[in-house]
Amino acid sequence: MSNIIAFNAPQRRLGFQDQASTLISLFATQRRGADDVFWLKENAELLSILECSGTNMDASALEPLAEFYETLPQRLSFFPQYYRFIVSICLDLEDLGMAGTQGAKLCNWVAQQELAQAELSDLQRGEAQRLLARRGVEFEDNGLNARLHRFISRNDTFAVPNKKAAYELTHIVFYLSEYGRKDPQLGNAAVRSLQFAGILAYLDQNTDLLAEICIALRFAGHQPSQIWEDHVTECLSDFAVEGASAVPADDHYHEFLVANWMALCAKRPVQHAQIRTGPMRFDRKNSTVGPLRAMSACMYQMREARSSDWHHMQGIIEQSVSPEGCEILRAAQDSSADFEMFFEGFSRMSIAG
Repeated sequence: MSNIIAFNAPQRRLGFQDQASTLISLFATQRRGADDVFWLKENAELLSILECSGTNMDASALEPLAEFYETLPQRLSFFPQYYRFIVSICLDLEDLGMAGTQGAKLCNWVAQQELAQAELSDLQRGEAQRLLARRGVEFEDNGLNARLHRFISRNDTFAVPNKKAAYELTHIVFYLSEYGRKDPQLGNAAVRSLQFAGILAYLDQNTDLLAEICIALRFAGHQPSQIWEDHVTECLSDFAVEGASAVPADDHYHEFLVANWMALCAKRPVQHAQIRTGPMRFDRKNSTVGPLRAMSACMYQMREARSSDWHHMQGIIEQSVSPEGCEILRAAQDSSADFEMFFEGFSRMSIAG
């Protein structure tokens, strides 16, 4: 498998790139204050997408974050618990064109303080390892990559609804692939886990998660389901950026960002957001409720009468969901050659009793 180089269609990136400076200003100065951890999260996510998508930035576009960049050493020493957000923002700003060399100093300080060793999660250690490596700083954790591969290769984990595990799956692939810059060396089992997680995300109509799964598949060198990518692309027209007196923690900004990121990766049209000055929130209209919950309820109520054989259960389950849900279910079946294998795990019959 050759190395994966993502986002090589600049003619399809212009819309998002043209708005990059506006989005940076919005997230840096309009939605929240820089002392809010949600500010750190939002800005880290936006800058990461811009950096890994190869966006070309003028230095002036990064100006809203210039003062924050200058205070990074003080912020990191006082808020070491947020070191992954802070270091990520620093490295992305520099790689996007901000003048400065603080990234190497911060990475060395994190290593000296052994902040990554204090992480309880392999996922977070994997992120820390990837961040430090961007400035040539090594983080030794024998067996970390093997444990990450073992986690993502356990298909049963991703055959049942578990959003936390599914997001961890996609992020592990992001880190192992260095966001599309190298082959993450996924085995067949790990790719099947992405397929299972994608089927569940589609059945749940979870566009945010489905977009991440499509990106992860591309980073692993695999073509995502056209049904899934069509769904994410169609949902882009449902987003609106509107003024707000206060920005809630649960608006749809992340879904907006990753859906556009997937569109860039798939060389599809991106969304042009109408952004004005002042606090703004991202809303998604016309979202659909998928049949996943109704399917799970049907299976649970059948108890020992249920079967792991999709062809035996198909008619029963289709009768338990709405007509719209039935259409989504049939599209999910068509979206992956692994659907029947997924359903075996989804039935839980192998662990029943």
